Amino acid sequence: MGLLFSIIAIAVLIILAIAGAAIPGLHPVFTVALPYLAIAIFIVGVIVRVLKWAKSPVPFRITTTSGQEKSLPWIKQNKLDNPSSSLGVIGRMALEVLFFRSLFRNTKAELKEGTKIAYGETKWLWAFGLLFHWSFLIVFLRHFRFFADPIPFFVKYLETLDGFFQIGVPIVYLTGIGLLVALTYLFLRRIFDAKVKYISLASDYFPLLLLIAIATTGIIMRYYVKTDLVAIKQVAVGILSFHPITPAETISPWFYIHFFLVNVLLIYFPMSKLMHMGGVFLSPTRNLANNNRMAYHENPWINDENYFKLHRHTYEEYEDEFRVLMKGAGLPLEKEVVNQPAKDGTEKEDK
Repeated sequence: MGLLFSIIAIAVLIILAIAGAAIPGLHPVFTVALPYLAIAIFIVGVIVRVLKWAKSPVPFRITTTSGQEKSLPWIKQNKLDNPSSSLGVIGRMALEVLFFRSLFRNTKAELKEGTKIAYGETKWLWAFGLLFHWSFLIVFLRHFRFFADPIPFFVKYLETLDGFFQIGVPIVYLTGIGLLVALTYLFLRRIFDAKVKYISLASDYFPLLLLIAIATTGIIMRYYVKTDLVAIKQVAVGILSFHPITPAETISPWFYIHFFLVNVLLIYFPMSKLMHMGGVFLSPTRNLANNNRMAYHENPWINDENYFKLHRHTYEEYEDEFRVLMKGAGLPLEKEVVNQPAKDGTEKEDK
């Protein structure tokens, strides 16, 4: 259901973009009003999400570790998996952000021969995930050719490196192809992997299809359809310089589709799972050093006069609430279930 909804949503967006290209009166809406609205929503939305995360209380350090912590002098510490200093945290975060180290070490579990559990690696997911993120970053940086005048110096270096093999004319950029290949793999994985498909929602399918549509229209404009690049740059520079212009009629309708979908991505980004881009830096399980045995961390709530007035769910209350379920699952109980006679003469369990 989520996949069907996402496909219909992308189709509707493409139809809207085609209508915007076909009706001259809508050109200012699609190339002036919508970009400013999308940029504003993106900036404000990202700031709001980040501030909300930053305000979340972290009363103690809950670092996720998978290595030896700092202990006795003769016990070797794993300074990246279990850092006890800020420098170690920076190293762990750098490996996570740049190379997805935790995903590289991830494992999957499957049932074999009915009851046997087999563990395996997920290196393909790591490889295509890394390919997608790095390709997306380089493609994004290469697009500064259209947004900046003069063109930033790093763009030429990226284009030279990206088109190193000099495939075809115009030169085929490897990151453009890699971006589409990686997105296709991530999308097909959600369809053909039964476990992943079971937990996939529209919020998982939609961004993948949106990114695939953006990458596909970009490739079509570069290699298959003649597009007025000068007119496109005038539109882009005009937006960022706050001197927007209505695009010339020589711009291909494919540009409207591509540009409209990019604006949709900007609007959708702050309210989607794509915000993990910023959330990874604010994750207390990764951005804090594990020095709980080295330093005393006082609960900041301890001095709040209302702290001790809060009602705490005691174990007795917990057991009273779930006693029947716990007994049915065979869990030990401090207070056994007592059968009481009902009004009709039968017995019922005391909950």
